[in-house]
Amino acid sequence: MTSGVTRLSELEDFIDPEILNCFPFGFLEKNCFLPVRGENGGVVIVAADALRVDLGEIQRRLKVPLSLKTAPAEVILEAIHKHYYHPTSSKKIIDDLGDREMEGLQEEINGETGDLLDLANKAPVIRLVNQILYRATTMRATDVHVQSTETSLRVRYRIDGMLYDMFILPKKYQAAVISRIKIMSNLDIAEKRIPQDGRTTFKADSQQIDVRVSIIPTFYGESAVLRLLNKSAFLFDLERLGLEGDTYEIFKRLIHYDHGIILLTGPTGSGKTTTLYAALARINKPDIHIVTLEDPVEYNLEGINQINVNPRAGLSFATGLRSILRHDPDIIMVGEIRDQETAEMAIQASLTGHLVFSTLHTNDAPSAITRLLDMGIEPYLIASSLIGVMAQRLVRLNCPECSESVTWEGSLLKEIGLSELEMNGANLRQGKGCPRCLQTGYYSRTGIFELLFVDEKIRRLITERVSAGGIKKAALEAGMRTLRMDGAAKVLQGLTTISEVLRVTQDS
Repeated sequence: MTSGVTRLSELEDFIDPEILNCFPFGFLEKNCFLPVRGENGGVVIVAADALRVDLGEIQRRLKVPLSLKTAPAEVILEAIHKHYYHPTSSKKIIDDLGDREMEGLQEEINGETGDLLDLANKAPVIRLVNQILYRATTMRATDVHVQSTETSLRVRYRIDGMLYDMFILPKKYQAAVISRIKIMSNLDIAEKRIPQDGRTTFKADSQQIDVRVSIIPTFYGESAVLRLLNKSAFLFDLERLGLEGDTYEIFKRLIHYDHGIILLTGPTGSGKTTTLYAALARINKPDIHIVTLEDPVEYNLEGINQINVNPRAGLSFATGLRSILRHDPDIIMVGEIRDQETAEMAIQASLTGHLVFSTLHTNDAPSAITRLLDMGIEPYLIASSLIGVMAQRLVRLNCPECSESVTWEGSLLKEIGLSELEMNGANLRQGKGCPRCLQTGYYSRTGIFELLFVDEKIRRLITERVSAGGIKKAALEAGMRTLRMDGAAKVLQGLTTISEVLRVTQDS
């Protein structure tokens, strides 16, 4: 007697990796069935076609009572791909490769293009790399590091900004895995002496994932980093970035100005590009012409002309910006201001009636003004063109599954700038760790922001070449909230922890 399963969510609570890994991956996929936990120590076989399942063979492997259910093939295959490998176990991956299939692997790796190509196209290697990528997407990883060491090949995922070791593979798989990544991203598999950059795409759970690949030669062999860009999961909503209160209202007003420069500052990986895209998506209308210069274009925005800079072909930010101005734009986004020429072109564009967005690598908002002065830009040009600077960082959020109410010492509260009075009625929380958050207590991230609005007083200070500290003092008197202050507000709401805010902000 069988009954139907229609959704993966109906199965997930019963999936046991130990039961799943009693069968080779290819066997499960070919026969399209999934063994899950049943009652009283039994196992339920969920199959797309009950007639294709050899219950005798399954009984021989498991030696427990069996029952049968049916489910759509796509539900079963999704479950197999998602759960076949335990996130912290490399043994299951290695076992599935099969000794026979990978026998003689080391002897085949002799540096010849033909042999490497054959090696990288072996089914076990393809399956291994596919599983590494699929597992990364299901765990919300933004980067996959494939690092060569003296004795092994280490695979690490960057999740919510932090790196976690996931798999430790034998050293002999290094050439096969790296060569497979090169083939996927159209790189030269025979070239091992110089860095290479490439791109590829793959599908996971009906989602299109773009992958930027960087391969470098290291002392112990080539290592690869794959940046995963999930277009379907990308947010273009300002309200969901973490902007709140006056910061949100002022920034929303600034992005609707008809001319001027808006700068976003912060280190690499602080979410500047996400905020820029969200701002452009908010103001994008059929009667507005928006052109962007990016390195590279990470997400395609409908109705916006996006340009990839290509320094090798002579298309830099400065030269591209000069050409854009002849393209009749209303709004321009320059990926990054890196030099005096680009800064001068951006300022000239803003003074001739364009709204310009760009980024700088500075620690806080007032320091962006000092950086422009250091580039050789005249103070009066900065004062007349700059309308706002917003610094930002990303903090991890408390895991919704395992966070609980906590109390912290007064010294910690003082360090983050909170008083005893502000603590009254505060909802202080911290995650204790669970499987969903990899025992870290954190799940997902949000932004904290510091918005410097350039008013008349700030303009006067800029023309007088006042230091970043002086500008910051004046901005605080006008109501600016620093990164740490914004982080403290999110601590009071129970969204994150004091230690997380202290990790990403400097002493104010």
